[in-house]
Amino acid sequence: MMHLPHALLPLLFMTGLGGALFSSSILAGATALLAIAGITLIFRKSLNQSGWVVPKELRLMHFAFWFFVLVSFCSWALEGFTYEGGKNLGTHARLILFWPLIIALTYSGIRARGIFTGLALISASVIIVFLMALAARSGAWDKLLNTRFGGGINPISFGNIALLGGMLTVTGGLFFVRSKRPLPATLMCIVGVTAVIVSMFSETRSNLVALPALLLLLLPLISRKLRIAGAIAILVIVVATIANSDRMSRSVEHLLEGGKLDTSMDVRIEVWGLAWDLFLESPLTGSGLGGYTRGVEEAVTAGEVPRKIGDCCTGHAHNDFLNNAATSGIPGILSWAFLIFIPLSVFSRHIFNKHAPTAHIAVAGSMVATGYLVYGLTEATFDRSLFLTFYLLVMAGLASALFTELRASCYRERKVRVSATVIAKNEEDHIADCLQSARLVADEIIVLDSGSSDRTAEIARQYADIVEVTDWPGFGIQKQRALEKATGDWVLSLDADERITPELAREINHHLADPDADAYKLPWAVTIYGKRLDFGRSGRAPLRLFRREGVRFSDALVHERILIPEGRKIRTLRGRLTHYTHRDFGHSLEKSAKYAWLGSQEKHRRGKKTRTMIYPTLRGLMTFIQVYFIRFGFLDGAVGYLTAVTYAQVTFNKYAGLWTLGRPTQDNRNTE
Repeated sequence: MMHLPHALLPLLFMTGLGGALFSSSILAGATALLAIAGITLIFRKSLNQSGWVVPKELRLMHFAFWFFVLVSFCSWALEGFTYEGGKNLGTHARLILFWPLIIALTYSGIRARGIFTGLALISASVIIVFLMALAARSGAWDKLLNTRFGGGINPISFGNIALLGGMLTVTGGLFFVRSKRPLPATLMCIVGVTAVIVSMFSETRSNLVALPALLLLLLPLISRKLRIAGAIAILVIVVATIANSDRMSRSVEHLLEGGKLDTSMDVRIEVWGLAWDLFLESPLTGSGLGGYTRGVEEAVTAGEVPRKIGDCCTGHAHNDFLNNAATSGIPGILSWAFLIFIPLSVFSRHIFNKHAPTAHIAVAGSMVATGYLVYGLTEATFDRSLFLTFYLLVMAGLASALFTELRASCYRERKVRVSATVIAKNEEDHIADCLQSARLVADEIIVLDSGSSDRTAEIARQYADIVEVTDWPGFGIQKQRALEKATGDWVLSLDADERITPELAREINHHLADPDADAYKLPWAVTIYGKRLDFGRSGRAPLRLFRREGVRFSDALVHERILIPEGRKIRTLRGRLTHYTHRDFGHSLEKSAKYAWLGSQEKHRRGKKTRTMIYPTLRGLMTFIQVYFIRFGFLDGAVGYLTAVTYAQVTFNKYAGLWTLGRPTQDNRNTE
């Protein structure tokens, strides 16, 4: 079978970015070719065969992109598949290429160096376009600077992308500084700063709003001692930039002198009002993808708004939030928010990562999301094909490189002694795999068996250092017993149906080479019916790894807690703790009933009460909403739905059981 050359894919990525400001067709063509390569790799299952495990964060970002397209399609369908709406959908539909792009770029193995080289080509193209324009005017600076420079395209689009490209290039320059590669570091910083300066010739006011936000994102990449000086420098740069912007200066003068905004802002405010009125008319569905255009045309015809609005602003509402609200209602607002804030949350959590490539990519990804958030205040960026395709390709490249770097960032060996503790009963199907996985990070393994009637204890003795058979006093007390037998500096507390994945093992060993916390939470990956769940109940990250000194377990019968001394730092790792919750549906029902009843007894022991059956019903419903919707359990398909219903049932049974415990029993009634 013929394989795609790895080097070709990064080349396409760089071509798309470098050619974006020369021609949007270059950007679109490179994106399409990369997507075709990704689709081919998906059908061949090339990444699966290499053992690639899909990060749940990428699945979440994928949801954000296709949800935006889905909402747009529904809006188009509800308005009757109009021509105007179809054009907008054609632009939005490009976002469904996100996953093929992720596959192609992950397959290529592109990392920080390749990503920042590609991003630097954006700045290089900005400079080339500017020099070409200057040469066309025979070097006449005054002619060039007396107009809003747009490099042959819309000045707003040029200015926004040039600013973002310049700041991303500076971020790459700082990465090469940290990598001790002075030549590329110097070149990137010079090219990046030059591109930022050129972007200001577009006289785009949103650039002046975005600039301080983008500059502030650079602060985590410099030493703490320099951050105050850096913040002062940012303030000086922003003030100087605004002072040298003729367009912004005139706007401020008009505002101070007459209390009025300039004409372009007046138009925008009027357009925003129209969009908001359209939203209020149909908040649940919006007016349709072409509804805003029809609304403006009707308002102009009726004389409700000036003719100039019809000449300039029929395509979109010059604001992402309001444009999506007007055309798609509340679902449109959600789709826009997901498209901006889900990537922002994925990248921003790694900004302070000690691994330099990861931290710099995280800053770059946060810049893109932040830039589009700010640009979207005065433009409908996702209704412009250049803006949307640029966002799609850059986000795919940065996300792919981020998780490639994260996998490469865990390489150190732990320097502390770790004891793994496991409690078990009738777990012969699980115990061997559990203990073998624990050995990846543990020097000592302790198993307490609560009187199993199968071969659990016998199998455990093949892998564990200490195996004891005891009575069953409840989860909390039993885990405390196991903890008291541990001798390691750190303790890993596992259940028999849990596994430490190789990726998590590398991460644990890496962190324990120089611990940056006193305890770590390990995110669950519930695995049932042949499917790994990434969301819903898997959204939880139980505390499992901690310094032994001063720690104990609560004495709860079920849902015990690890009691960490006050003041100790707790962090959450990325790697997944695989959790095989039950063998089959029958076992699920049995286990759920057991846990629900133990939970009822525990709450009753603590004096809790529920007086009506309304409360158990509401709690069950709230659990379903939390697991299935708030924690995105619906992304796990049919198994995710079944899991949400199961947990809702457990919650209902727990509080219903508590209600029965507060009722008089047959034995204490007065009977005739």
